[in-house]
Amino acid sequence: MVSIPEKFLDLFQKRAFAHLATLMPDGSPQITPVWIDYDGTYLVVNSAKGRLKDKNMRRDPRVAIEISDPDDPYRYFQVRGRVVEITEQEADEHIDKMAYKYQGKERYPYRRPGEVRVVYKVLPEHVSA
Repeated sequence: MVSIPEKFLDLFQKRAFAHLATLMPDGSPQITPVWIDYDGTYLVVNSAKGRLKDKNMRRDPRVAIEISDPDDPYRYFQVRGRVVEITEQEADEHIDKMAYKYQGKERYPYRRPGEVRVVYKVLPEHVSA
């Protein structure tokens, strides 16, 4: 396990978007902007079950995540790691927490009927800046 450098921890307090790269079945990369969280060990991403990134991470846990400082886009870091946990437990509460951080809204406003939220925990294996 690799830790996120202390000098970048402030990015998790900002509305810093991350870019999540997953692998398609043919091995080609797929990238998506995502809201990002960090629990001190894992990078945490939330999505809806059945989306492309969900399917990709379930099939192949290898991912890369880049996070840029919204105040200085030249200040960034990237993580290569593995999805080590996929759970629906507390995923609704987590997306509401992210909606508050990124949009100032108490509840996630884009929820669709029947949508199942999922939390993915990524264990960093390599960090570079």
